[in-house]
Amino acid sequence: MPESVPEVLAFLKTRRSTPAKTLRPPVPSREELSALLEIAARSPDHKKLEPWHFIVLAEPALRRLGPLAEARYDDLGLPAEKRGKACSQFNDGHLAVAVIASPVIREDVPEIEQTLSAGAVCLALLNGALASGWGANWLSGPMAFDHTFLKQGLGVEPHEFVAGFIHIGSRTAKPPERPRPDIAALTKWVDI
Repeated sequence: MPESVPEVLAFLKTRRSTPAKTLRPPVPSREELSALLEIAARSPDHKKLEPWHFIVLAEPALRRLGPLAEARYDDLGLPAEKRGKACSQFNDGHLAVAVIASPVIREDVPEIEQTLSAGAVCLALLNGALASGWGANWLSGPMAFDHTFLKQGLGVEPHEFVAGFIHIGSRTAKPPERPRPDIAALTKWVDI
């Protein structure tokens, strides 16, 4: 029988993201955040390509990105009623880590595997922050894929995109529970 780590299993079974709009200062220090980035970088990565990197966005950087996101939202003709919610992660955020998916051209490692690795990094960073006692949330939205916003705001390359904006801060309230998936309905067992 394998040796389990019950406290980790209990955390994973009950983990809950914190709504980004409820996160407040204080936020992790540079040293604390560096430790969380080390946790995130331990994610699966076929051939050790590191097809992702981090851009840490302190509050002043987020405030700089807010007006750019609003302008791009209008330029793209996206629904006006969703603009405020989509841009609030920049206008109201205090600390976020942009996990940049940066696929490496390799015949032996399909791009989708590299994209999934970037997603795994997002989840590891999210869970690392939550396990450390911080509140955290993984957001994306239209600006994660808008190349004009990404180039002007973050200086990313044309082949890159944001796998997730991981917002981290202090919780102001216990995250509400939400309905969970019906595992039986989503699982097919193949025995032969």
